[in-house]
Amino acid sequence: MTTTLLRSLALAAALLLAPGLRAHAEEIKVTIDNFTFSPAELKVKVGDTVTWTNHDDIPHTVVSAGKFRSKTMDTDNSFSFTFISAGDYKYFCSLHPHMTGMIKVE
Repeated sequence: MTTTLLRSLALAAALLLAPGLRAHAEEIKVTIDNFTFSPAELKVKVGDTVTWTNHDDIPHTVVSAGKFRSKTMDTDNSFSFTFISAGDYKYFCSLHPHMTGMIKVE
């Protein structure tokens, strides 16, 4: 099975096993502008989805080693990831590694 399919199945199982999760899941936005992620650090809950949108004039990516990886995003492109496990998710832009962020999932 592909990694994307496995993640989708795990998310579906989590939503089925925790009915209250669906009612509380939120969509949180992170903007990419001027070579920064804003906000640079977030606290979210299991089941929340974070969407990064690139507002810079040059491409960027969002990568958390071994956890998620966006395709290269041009201006106004977005990438979303739903967090199904608690923990700290450090991430960066693979094209500009000085760009970093953190998602803390409770």
